[in-house]
Amino acid sequence: MIAIVTAGGMAGPGDPLYAESQGRPKALLDVAGKPMIQWVVEALQGASRVEHLVVVGLPPEAGVKLGGRTTRIPDQGGMVANILAGLQAVRGIEPAATHALLSSGDIPGITPAMVDWRVGTVEAAGADVDYAVVERTTMDRVFPGSRRSFTRLKGTEVCGGDLNGLSLKAGFDTRLWDRLVAARKNALKQAAIVGFDVLFLALLGRLTLQAAERRVGRNLRLKAHVTLCPYAEVGMDVDKPHQLAMLRRHLEARGAA
Repeated sequence: MIAIVTAGGMAGPGDPLYAESQGRPKALLDVAGKPMIQWVVEALQGASRVEHLVVVGLPPEAGVKLGGRTTRIPDQGGMVANILAGLQAVRGIEPAATHALLSSGDIPGITPAMVDWRVGTVEAAGADVDYAVVERTTMDRVFPGSRRSFTRLKGTEVCGGDLNGLSLKAGFDTRLWDRLVAARKNALKQAAIVGFDVLFLALLGRLTLQAAERRVGRNLRLKAHVTLCPYAEVGMDVDKPHQLAMLRRHLEARGAA
């Protein structure tokens, strides 16, 4: 499978990470002696089930070592445009490709083994969208005090992961992307997309992962799959200084082991 890494995004004034980034791309924040995205690139390139890597939004002067089997695409000005450019590159590299693995550039804790596991789950599901979630108990065991945003469901609490599967067919539906991006910070817009029944049941804690999968897929008119991920690192992205500090300690300890 071909993996796409989105590396765009600047932490501007007012962003919690601005003091660390000083206006440079967030993906280039130093984590245990490397740019954050370098860890992601190395994990993806080290995975046996990733055949090629497409990196979108990373400036050539960034100093990140990409190595072979990598295509670099300049920033397209927004998340949706960057993903679409990445999907176009996937289609050009492998015209027969049906799915791609999407990774953000701010999950430096992932490893090649985690990536291989994730590719396997995406291929097995064969869904239009395969979304990874991590349970609070898993996250707290590895990153206690991470303060991720958790959603309460029946029998569990989960946060979203940043290593996900996407079919090229669904990925090129720009209307879907525009609606999803517009809804990211607005609960009412989210409810209009996934369904008010989903939002209501989730608020009551009555929705299971399986029910969420069925109803979201029905309301979005695509095949959706939710993968419960056993790796906290897949859900540990860097949005705030304390999360950056946690990952620095985590990777320093891994290097010293």
